[in-house]
Parts: sequence; C-alpha cells; structure tokens
Amino acid sequence: MERILVSACLMGRAVRFDGRAKPTDHEIFLRWRDEGRLIPFCPEVVGGLPVPRPPAEIEDARGARAVLEGRARIRTPEGRDVTAFFLAGARAALHAALDQGVRLAVLKENSPSCGVHRVFDGSFTGTRTPGPGLTTLLLQDHGIDVFTEDELPQARKRLAELEAAGA
Repeated sequence: MERILVSACLMGRAVRFDGRAKPTDHEIFLRWRDEGRLIPFCPEVVGGLPVPRPPAEIEDARGARAVLEGRARIRTPEGRDVTAFFLAGARAALHAALDQGVRLAVLKENSPSCGVHRVFDGSFTGTRTPGPGLTTLLLQDHGIDVFTEDELPQARKRLAELEAAGA
C-alpha cells in the first residue's frame, strides 16, 4: 500500500503559524486516512519553530530554489531570518518520505514550506507569487509527486498509477 506524506494541518493538527489547523474533509482524503495511508508532517514544527509563531515568507521572487542554493532567505515581518528552521524541516520531511517509501505528497498551498504552485512573495501584503515552497521543491527534486489539498482527484489518479505500476 502506497503511503502519502501530508501537511499535518490538513489532518486537523493545530500546527500553523497562527496556532490553527486547516483540516480537509474531502472524501478522498478521509478514505486515505481510514486506510492508514497518511503520514502527517509539519516541516516548520519539526524544523524547530514554535506554535504559534510569526508568519514567514521567502524574501523575494527568487523563490525556494534560491533558498536551497543559499541565495535567498525566509524571514518574518520583523526581518528575523528563519531560513535554518525551514531548511531543517524540509530535509526532515524528505528523510521521513524516503524512509517510508513515499512517492506522493499532499501539502498545504501558499505555505513557504508546503506551497505547491504558489507562495507569498515576501512583502507580507498577502500577495502570492508562482513557485513551490521549500519542502515541496526538495520532495519534487527527489522524484516525489506533490499535490495541493485542492488537487485530490489528480492525486488519487496518480496514486492509482503508482500502485498499478508497482503491482
């Protein structure tokens, strides 16, 4: 049975920066939970950040790739550099995924860690910019397919393909 790495906040865990969760009750997600497929993970908490915590954003349009390469930082609105926490969490998420043989993840969109298609742009104005978060990028770089909580039908299709190929 394929296991799926998921953002812990989607499982109802209060781990977000504001101390809240963002649970999903989509029938696909609930079925996977009941089947025991889901591996909840919050890279920011595992990386050492508290709950609650100040919001953080990738500092500019260079994005997560620039953070991985040491050319950009992740900062709070006050300018505190929290990059090391995000890097530690992303690496821990990758390690957990590889240890469990995960080939598919469902992560929370817009997060500087878990965003799949977009993240906040570093201005702390609510403006989003295209590109993945740090954890998503690292997972993708290692061949793990990553979907948002709004792409569960596509994730279900990919899961069926992975299971058919492995059968």
